[in-house]
Amino acid sequence: MLTPESFALLRLLNAEAPSAGPALAAQLEIPKGRIPTLVRELETAGIGIARISGRGYQLAAPYQRLDLAVWRDACVTLGASLPIDTKKKPRLQTVLHPSVVGTEAPHAPQPLSLEWVEQIDSTSSELMRRISRHDIHGLALTAEWQSDGRGRRGRPWLGLPGNSLMFSLGWRFEQGAGFLAGLSLAMSVAIARALEKEGFAGIELKWPNDLIHHYHKLGGILVELNGDALGPSQAVIGVGLNLTLPKTVRGDIPQAVSDLASLKKDLPSREALLARCFFEMATALADYAQRGFVAFAPEWQRRHAYQNKPVKLLLPDGQTVRGIVAGVDASGALVLAESSPIGKDSRRGRYIAGEISLRRA
Repeated sequence: MLTPESFALLRLLNAEAPSAGPALAAQLEIPKGRIPTLVRELETAGIGIARISGRGYQLAAPYQRLDLAVWRDACVTLGASLPIDTKKKPRLQTVLHPSVVGTEAPHAPQPLSLEWVEQIDSTSSELMRRISRHDIHGLALTAEWQSDGRGRRGRPWLGLPGNSLMFSLGWRFEQGAGFLAGLSLAMSVAIARALEKEGFAGIELKWPNDLIHHYHKLGGILVELNGDALGPSQAVIGVGLNLTLPKTVRGDIPQAVSDLASLKKDLPSREALLARCFFEMATALADYAQRGFVAFAPEWQRRHAYQNKPVKLLLPDGQTVRGIVAGVDASGALVLAESSPIGKDSRRGRYIAGEISLRRA
């Protein structure tokens, strides 16, 4: 796991020429003996660093920061209009999403904005902090590195600078929390659509919010809500995708994981992938606001890797339930066909939270 110090060192290193340890220590205002430790932290995180005898340290490959101009061009390629408001902050780019399709009537183009930061505690936490001061509708925040990125149930989310896609998108709904119960599942459908359109095959879903390939996790979605129970409400949708996950990092992750580089030789640029995800999510969000999760349930079930399979479900209170996945209901709750205690009949249970895994036959 990177620390703020090791990430600061990464910003100083380059792939064109070595940098001497004492000079790096002076720039960071730390003892020079700390540099080898920080270098090892970077290497543990999968960042290749060459040691040039007598000259210092050099990146094995360039550290590629996200380029907002390239992202904007990718948005235009997908059909966005050029920005109208030119008074935005320097790091804020605005495009107009093409009219949303698949609804009863076309919508006016939705202004969408992207803000880039190099490091932050959490993109979702930052958008949640802004809700009381700003309108975050249509605003996405992306970061190269999160010091406190998180997934479901407070678990840490590990993303590597230049090798991951980590962003959060804010969206406003007139409805309340009950209506948004299936939002994370709908967003997983949207990201799966985006990946398929960028040439990735075999993308499947795992209830409630994982994107997987051959039962290995590629990414995850975390939705946080703010607002009144009956509405209106605001959602912050956090997305993390593994683009390239070095073997040195996989061993630190307590579950089976994979990356998009394992699915396709020529990865699209991060900017193109971000633009595609952004647009598929915006289209899906507009559809969700009109029709709710019921519009996504059939497609979600077709994509669910665990559909009609025997599973174990670990509930938040520690109990374990076994059954066959029958699907999800109109709110996104998992429906299991469970054996009765006497083993003669079966019943259906509905669960809104938990962790599922395949049950051995």
